[in-house]
Amino acid sequence: MTNPPPTPGIHHVTCIAGDPQRNLDFWVETLGLRLVKRSINQDDPGTYHFFFADAEGTPGTSMTFFPWENLSQGKVGSGQVSRTAFRVPAGSLDYWEARFDEYGVDYDDRVDRFGETVLPFRDPDGLPVELVAVEIPDDDPTVPWTEFVPGDAAIRGFHSVTLWLADPEPTMELLRTMGLAEVGTEQSPGDTPGDERTRFAASGPVGRYVDVLPTIESGRQGHGTVHHVAFQTPTDEDQDAMRTAVRAQGLTPTQQIDRHWFRSVYVREHGGVLFELATSDPGYTSDEPLDDLGGRLVLPGSFEQRRDEIESQLPEITIPQPEMTDADD
Repeated sequence: MTNPPPTPGIHHVTCIAGDPQRNLDFWVETLGLRLVKRSINQDDPGTYHFFFADAEGTPGTSMTFFPWENLSQGKVGSGQVSRTAFRVPAGSLDYWEARFDEYGVDYDDRVDRFGETVLPFRDPDGLPVELVAVEIPDDDPTVPWTEFVPGDAAIRGFHSVTLWLADPEPTMELLRTMGLAEVGTEQSPGDTPGDERTRFAASGPVGRYVDVLPTIESGRQGHGTVHHVAFQTPTDEDQDAMRTAVRAQGLTPTQQIDRHWFRSVYVREHGGVLFELATSDPGYTSDEPLDDLGGRLVLPGSFEQRRDEIESQLPEITIPQPEMTDADD
């Protein structure tokens, strides 16, 4: 079997939140990401699905949430994405610590990891998140959203995800099959002390890294945990080749599912983490102009015919807006 085209990296990460308004306020206002899509969970249409990304919803930048208010608090453990890390421009961590102090964000001391400085913090649901200070190249594909955070500090897409696994070897072999290369190991500050972290790198500029850590610590899905991580398979042909390669690893991927803004294949990898393979097309501007992304509730496909019913089940929310200044008058 020929190897599939390598994944460029992470496409999106989807997490579980509690209160939808609190989730919106934190990820838009505090962290400064753009709400690029306001929709529903297509498998549970009585629940919102929020997509937060850079200014244009570039692949590799979107953190998405299902705010399931009735779920209990989750706990990160083996078989989960334990950390999601974002890139921020080098020199911006002082800004972020001051901002976290201003907004009452729970954060930890900086740590050094693979020669980079990492600022760990948690969102209001306890989700473990990190900012990693990196040099952003001039030709970087991401576009900073600057409504709440200045461009020289704005989040610029994913840096990495960390997987906690009881037996990392089968997952590491899967990552190699997906085109990620092992680039190093080191002891792991700020995560599971004393354990060795193995880093894999994808071929693209954004969301390149997947870190693997061995742990038998038990976890449970709920508020403050990751539901799944999606990897870029830009075209249908790329995705089909990757699906075939994943099957050859003894796993059972789904058929392709149309998610309206991308087409997806899902597979539960060896260690229990839910992986998604997602195409680049048609993208978040396929049903809204770029300037209006996130401005309305988008109901894909046949869900539009049920708009009144669906809207009646969803709680009212307010999208954070920057305060008007004299210069705006």
